[in-house]
Amino acid sequence: MQPTQTGISRFLRAVTRNRKATAGAAILLVIIFVACFPGLIAPDDPSATNYAPNLGVSGSHLLGTTSTGQDVFSQLIWSTRQTLLLTLLVSVIATFLSTLIGVTAAYLGGVIDRILVIIIDVFLILPVLPLLILLTSYLAPGFSSLTIVLCITSWAFQARQLRSQGLSLRNRDFLVSAKVRGERPLRIIFVEIVPTMTSLIAASFLSLAVFIVGFAASLQFLGLGNSSQQMWGTMLYNAQQQAAIQAGGNVWWEIAPAAAVGLLGAGFALLNYAFDEIGNPALRPARRRRRARPAA
Repeated sequence: MQPTQTGISRFLRAVTRNRKATAGAAILLVIIFVACFPGLIAPDDPSATNYAPNLGVSGSHLLGTTSTGQDVFSQLIWSTRQTLLLTLLVSVIATFLSTLIGVTAAYLGGVIDRILVIIIDVFLILPVLPLLILLTSYLAPGFSSLTIVLCITSWAFQARQLRSQGLSLRNRDFLVSAKVRGERPLRIIFVEIVPTMTSLIAASFLSLAVFIVGFAASLQFLGLGNSSQQMWGTMLYNAQQQAAIQAGGNVWWEIAPAAAVGLLGAGFALLNYAFDEIGNPALRPARRRRRARPAA
């Protein structure tokens, strides 16, 4: 228990001492709070058509109303939950798949490694956008189909990176000792190898989250989602379909969800950059030297 607490406290200290990590964590904490408690912030039901269409920004409607009289601010707040859930769910599943396949290929080697590498390479060279359009055309559009499609197409690049790292660990003494003790390969992979790759796995998860939040919104904007679900991408799609800027002059109906997507992606990206600086000792002395020069 004590080593775990020490590791967590060191990590928290490292995050709080890094400006990028602090900024990224603050952004994500705010978005998580909004996603968990949208009813405390949003003034209206996001699907209720209680108001006149295309109202401008005012004290009653912070971002105006849609072409059907819905409050844009309430839609933005309630859409946070599903957008964040989709991003985290796909990132967790894709990271798990990439870790399992990449590390397994590196440790077992031989025929299994060659087969898994071929599978990874096939998914790497697939044209992602046409494949996504094809798959979503056969699946019912919505949260579940978007999750499945993104999970299938998002794991391969990280699996290649984790396999390369696993190859450098395969002949280490602690793995040879575990093999001599008769431990099963699956236990060696998850108990011996994976914990030594925590920083790389965390970086893979964060980089995947940056990719997913933007790509999912892009697919929904292209009409590959369910326009009735409350998500930022579907807000963009509905605003575009109703020509929010051209016809109604409601700029914020399009700008607000796009800015929210960028803010969420920035939160994950800042944490990812911070992990590089925290986990790479070569970057820390260079940063300290740059700070010391003006004082000298």
